[in-house]
Amino acid sequence: MSWLEALRSIEELEDAPLDAELIAQLESAGRARPAAPIRFSTPTFKDYASTELRGCSKNSFPAFSITGGACGLNCDHCRAKILAPMLSATSPEMLDRKVRGLIASQGLQGFLLSGGSNRRNEIRYERFYPTIERLKRDHPGLRIAIHTALTDAAGARAMEAAGVDTAMMDVIGDDATIREVYHLERPVADFESTLAALCATGMQVTPHIVIGLHYGRILGEAAALEIVSRHRVGSLVLVVVMPFYAVPGTFVVPDAAEVGRVFAAARSRLAGRSVLLGCARPPGMHKRVTDTYAVLAGLDGIAFPADGAVAVAHAIGRPVEQQHACCSIKLGGARPGGERVRAGEDASDDAITLGGVVA
Repeated sequence: MSWLEALRSIEELEDAPLDAELIAQLESAGRARPAAPIRFSTPTFKDYASTELRGCSKNSFPAFSITGGACGLNCDHCRAKILAPMLSATSPEMLDRKVRGLIASQGLQGFLLSGGSNRRNEIRYERFYPTIERLKRDHPGLRIAIHTALTDAAGARAMEAAGVDTAMMDVIGDDATIREVYHLERPVADFESTLAALCATGMQVTPHIVIGLHYGRILGEAAALEIVSRHRVGSLVLVVVMPFYAVPGTFVVPDAAEVGRVFAAARSRLAGRSVLLGCARPPGMHKRVTDTYAVLAGLDGIAFPADGAVAVAHAIGRPVEQQHACCSIKLGGARPGGERVRAGEDASDDAITLGGVVA
């Protein structure tokens, strides 16, 4: 049975506008690879449930914003909306209090530190580093991921020295996108230099590429993939622009098949390294189709998978795992004796480990 025929038997995809030519290409490439496991992440950034997986009911891995809902750039694709579901921690004392409270009351095992950037696409984390150091000293098993924005070698080393485990940043491959969408007068080279600075540390480095960032067009993605391929990254996270955050009429929804072709290019360009589909992407049927292409393309993990994603993995013979952590931290994955965590099983009591596969 071909992959397309197998997909047509999945109830959640009965009316899905699948691209037969793309699926045939993905099948040809996929059958030449081992059927690697795929990890479905359901972190506690937002409520989640699907027909196949359940979310996590406790704050095992929340996200904190050091600026609350404020951002100096107010980029056209986001307009600071991505900060809204994060927990506010606008002072080091607030972060310390909230993290320790969640450790005591809900078994917090790690967190994502983020925030809105200034007009140069920098986030001023410096005053929070002593707090991170104390938290790591008192809770050595705590795992911390950070959205770095743009930084330099000194900034990257300061993050590492504070105890940050995983560094994440957006890689943009076109100057026009930086200028028009981000309202930022900095070149592509600044994004690559930030990636290089992060990769020179001992942190796990997980760059992100926003597919369709240029108002829904595929423009700088190939160049961004080329940049990432040149550096020692632990994983690459792909997300898809969500026009409902933007001013109406300024963005189009990227074609799902074009998104799938970027997935295929990323899998080929970063063969042997982990490529993941992150939290952000358009909802509804578009998400079901996007997630289908992600599974077929051989991506290693998907955050908040759509209905039907587990069935797609089963249909092509890919084992499924689930974890309740950020898509840049690997949570659990194996129990004593080597038993794998099954889809739907709560992994939040397992040890958190950093590794090459993050989801």
